[in-house]
Amino acid sequence: MGIKVNAIEATPVGEQEVEFVERKGQGHPDTLIDGIVENVSNSLYKSYIEEFGKPLHYNVDKGLIVGGASEVGFGSGRVTKPIEVIVAGRASGGTSGRAIDVNKIVTGATRKYLAENTRFLDLESEVVIIPKVSVGSSDLVGIFDRSNGVPYANDTSFGVGFAPLTELENLVLETEKRLNSKEYKSRRPAVGEDVKVMGVREGSNITLTIAIAFVSNLVHNIDEYDELVQSVAEDVRRASKSVTGKEVEIVINNGDDRSSKSVYITKTGLSAESGDDGQVGRGNRVNGLITPFRQMSLEAAAGKNPVSHIGKIYNVLANTIAKKVSEELPDIKECNVSIVSQIGRKIDDPKSLNINLLHSTRADAAEMKTAAERARYVAESELSSISDLTEEIYEGKHTMF
Repeated sequence: MGIKVNAIEATPVGEQEVEFVERKGQGHPDTLIDGIVENVSNSLYKSYIEEFGKPLHYNVDKGLIVGGASEVGFGSGRVTKPIEVIVAGRASGGTSGRAIDVNKIVTGATRKYLAENTRFLDLESEVVIIPKVSVGSSDLVGIFDRSNGVPYANDTSFGVGFAPLTELENLVLETEKRLNSKEYKSRRPAVGEDVKVMGVREGSNITLTIAIAFVSNLVHNIDEYDELVQSVAEDVRRASKSVTGKEVEIVINNGDDRSSKSVYITKTGLSAESGDDGQVGRGNRVNGLITPFRQMSLEAAAGKNPVSHIGKIYNVLANTIAKKVSEELPDIKECNVSIVSQIGRKIDDPKSLNINLLHSTRADAAEMKTAAERARYVAESELSSISDLTEEIYEGKHTMF
C-alpha cells in the first residue's frame, strides 16, 4: 500500500465563479430508503452479535420506495394507494444450527425507521413493506468469514472525501437540518419532512431553491399557504446570516401555480405518497451532500455491512482523514482524499491512498514537505484504527446520507 500526498494548484471550489450544492432532506424518498436500509443494517448487526456473538455476512444496500397515490386539498387529504417499500440484499440466516428470521428483522427495522422519521404517515394503512433478502453467495461469505483479525475487503471499489466544507455547502446542509429539526416542527408543524435544498452560488450571489411538502390538513386555504411559504422563507433568510454574510435569495416551491391553486401540499408531508419514488444511493453522499463540483463516489454506503464493505468504510474513512488534515493544517484550502481497495485484501491495507492538498498561498518547499508529512501521519493513524469504524458506524457516529 502506498500513501501519496500531492501539493496541487487550483482555484478552491468556494472561490470559483459558480458552485452548485444539493441536499435531499429527511423525508425525500431517496433519503428515506437510505435511512431504512441503514437501519436494517444496524438491526442485523445487533441481532447477529446478540444471537451468535459475532457479525455474520450481509449487505442490504438495495432498496426501492414505490410511490403511492393520494387525493389532497386544503384542510384535507387521504392516501388512496399505499407506498411500497422494497428492501433487497443478502444476509446470513444463521450458523452452527441456529437461525434468525432475517425478513422479520427487515420488516421491523423498516417500520421503526418510518415511525421515527415521519409524523403523518399511517404505518398500518399507507405503507406496504416487502422484504426481499436472500443468503449471499459462498465466495463472498467465505471472504467475510475467513478473517481472524482485520477484515478482508469484500469488494473492489473506492471511497472519497474532502474538507473543509465551503460556505455554500454549510448553508445547504444547515438549512435542511433546521427545517427538519424537532424545534422547527414544533413552531411550524405544517412543514413536512420532505424537504430538498438546492444551493447555487454565482459569484457572491446565492440562491436557495427549496421544495417543501406542506401538510394539507394543516393548511386551510391559499392565503394561509402563501403566508406560510413567506414565513418559512423569512426564517431561512434570517438563519442564513449565521452561515454567510452574503445576501441569500430564497425560493420555495417554485413549481406552484397559485392562479389555479395547484400547490405543493401532501397528506403525509412526503412526496412518496404520490409524486416521487426513491432508490438507495441516488441521494446524499456520506457527508450529507450532493456536490457536483467535488470528487464523488457513486457508492451507496447505506445498508452495506460496516465490517468489511469498503464501499461504506472507505467513504467514511476518506472524509475522516480529510477533516482531520484540514483541522491540523489550517493553511490548507482543500484536502481531497481517495482510497481504493482490492477484494480479498485487508481493509487496513488499501491498494492506494491518495491525498491532494491545495494550499492557500504559494507555500515554499519546506512548508509543503511538513504538510505532506503531517497528512501522511494522519492517514496512517486512521488506517491503523480502521476496525474501530465498525462500532462507530453502528453507533451512529458517522452519517451515511
